[in-house]
Amino acid sequence: MKYRRLGRTEIQISEVSFGGGRSGGLLIDAPIPERKLALQIAADSGINWVDTAPQYGDGASETALGELLPEFPDHFYLSTKVRVDRNSTQSFREQIRASFEGSQHRLKKSDVTLLQLHNRIAEDNDPRSVTSEDVLCPGGVADALEELRDQKLTRFIGITGLGDKDSTRKVIESGRFDTAQVYFNMLNPSASRTEMPSNWVGFDATGIFDACIKQDMGILAIRIFAASYLASSERTGRESVLTTNTSPEEEARMSNVILKKIIPNSTNPAEIALRFCLANKQISSAIIGSAQASHVADAVTAASREPLPKELFAELENLYNNNFAF
Repeated sequence: MKYRRLGRTEIQISEVSFGGGRSGGLLIDAPIPERKLALQIAADSGINWVDTAPQYGDGASETALGELLPEFPDHFYLSTKVRVDRNSTQSFREQIRASFEGSQHRLKKSDVTLLQLHNRIAEDNDPRSVTSEDVLCPGGVADALEELRDQKLTRFIGITGLGDKDSTRKVIESGRFDTAQVYFNMLNPSASRTEMPSNWVGFDATGIFDACIKQDMGILAIRIFAASYLASSERTGRESVLTTNTSPEEEARMSNVILKKIIPNSTNPAEIALRFCLANKQISSAIIGSAQASHVADAVTAASREPLPKELFAELENLYNNNFAF
């Protein structure tokens, strides 16, 4: 396993991180022995970061880690999240405190390495969103997270970069956060670029990587398998779309083009998706979602392989330019 610097945290994080989300579902749906085996493979392979959230399985992911992590003392860095409701009668501070106390109970830990805002940052009416003002104003989200950091309940604080690019960049440029989880995969590499083709159709996250780099924030790539659409042509029912300007049908269509045109002979398309992500050296770590322990082993093997051929990237550019026409 290779390691990269997680921005100004100075942590050397494994290129591959263990994700506890719903799309893979391992910590939520798999039998307990399978969960333990997956974490054992991760530990033995040098993976040193585990990511979870209260929303993953309504607490099931954190609960599973609370049971399993004591078997791997001092091996894994741990990140979790908080989500707030801007329409709640409770203050952001009260909501964040209550959420984190629940995480502490489920994880059986008093502190975590990284605590992240789980909301989209956008100036819209989406119930998942908070505005940049909500984050940065006095008494806002940043103040509440910084208070927990000052109390050493978390070492670092971060955001999730799934909202409007301008609002997200404004929060990044405040310099108040240490990391960002950023959407990045073969379907949508926009976060790593300053512009996309003029006929690009899809979620536009251009400029996010550059903004993070200027603030020396660690970049954690999420949804690298696009909720499994890029990992397999089989559907599990756990697929979900978190970004705007797309749909499950469109994600499936674009993924099928890649599976047929770019990697038709591959028996493990997830390997190509991960290697695509790791080719970008601005990314500190790629968070993978797994459904079974063997998927973790596959990811470790993929990360050790040679860089992908330049021809693959050229073919992808053609697809970005013509809206995945095939």
